[in-house]
Amino acid sequence: MIIFTPTLLPSQQFSVCHNNNFTTNLRNNPLQRFFAKRFVRLLTGDLSSTPPWYDQVAQGNEPGLYFPDEAPWVVHADLATLVGGIRALLMQALHPGSLTGVLDHSRYNKDPLGRLSGTIRWLTITTFAPHQSLQKEAGRVNKMHQKVQGSYQTASGKSCAYKAADPHLLRWVHIAFMDSFLRCHQNYSTRPLPGGADGYISLWAKSVIPLGLEKAPMSEDELLADLQKYHPELAVTDDTRQVISWIKNPPLPKTSLPAYHFLFKAALATLPSTYQDMINLGKPSLKFYRPTTRNLLRLIRIAIGPESPMEEAAIKRLHRSGLMKDGKVIRPLPDHSSILGT
Repeated sequence: MIIFTPTLLPSQQFSVCHNNNFTTNLRNNPLQRFFAKRFVRLLTGDLSSTPPWYDQVAQGNEPGLYFPDEAPWVVHADLATLVGGIRALLMQALHPGSLTGVLDHSRYNKDPLGRLSGTIRWLTITTFAPHQSLQKEAGRVNKMHQKVQGSYQTASGKSCAYKAADPHLLRWVHIAFMDSFLRCHQNYSTRPLPGGADGYISLWAKSVIPLGLEKAPMSEDELLADLQKYHPELAVTDDTRQVISWIKNPPLPKTSLPAYHFLFKAALATLPSTYQDMINLGKPSLKFYRPTTRNLLRLIRIAIGPESPMEEAAIKRLHRSGLMKDGKVIRPLPDHSSILGT
């Protein structure tokens, strides 16, 4: 079950975009390559110099779900996802169904890097890879979902059966992820969001169709209405507090913990007050965390450098497919043959 949904690899922010021209000419210096490699290793456990899942993104000449000038690509390539991932974990932990799926079927506490790596893989391939790779990855996730089932106690104390592929539970995981990455981009990124909130929500809805979720919110109003509908189902139990405590204090290297604890507070600051009350870890000031988090993410970007192997691979593939030329997106004209009767 894709319950924990953290960020993409931080080395994946695209280097330059001027007037919708996407270029790949910026390179890391030796010190930035050192820090970038350590950051990738921290998130995935991968020791190789090649970014994980590079081949799945680079192969073939097919397009994928998204272009570089579309909202999902922009959001998921930004370092604000570091905060959005933490926020998504907190939200998803509040639903007894998704929480039980984590406790019963996830290896998050025994193999956190393995759990993290699997989710980053899905998010990376879904955002940047061609359709063929996306279908294979969706098949991997769906096969894993078939094994995830059981029962949980609802907020009212009733026993309820669940399956990871249940559309109702999938929808909660999807909207918690989507709301988190959207709000953290709005608060902590300086990159404009193409199409605004509605653009991100409507386009990212395509990502969960291969997982069996045919109906998802298509606008910000629909997203907010969905969150309101799920609110009566949310609850805080001893298990909830256990998982939230783990999210607050994960087994990271000591050198990474100060930055992580700051980002945790930044994630908490973006949550609605009703969720903050349930989590009961305070209400950090967004007025303080908005500028300071932007500055911290800027420092991280400087440290790991501007290179973006995954995006560069996707851009080259789109050029081979004829959907990009000279760094610019070329969208195919709509097929009007049925209208013209030809």
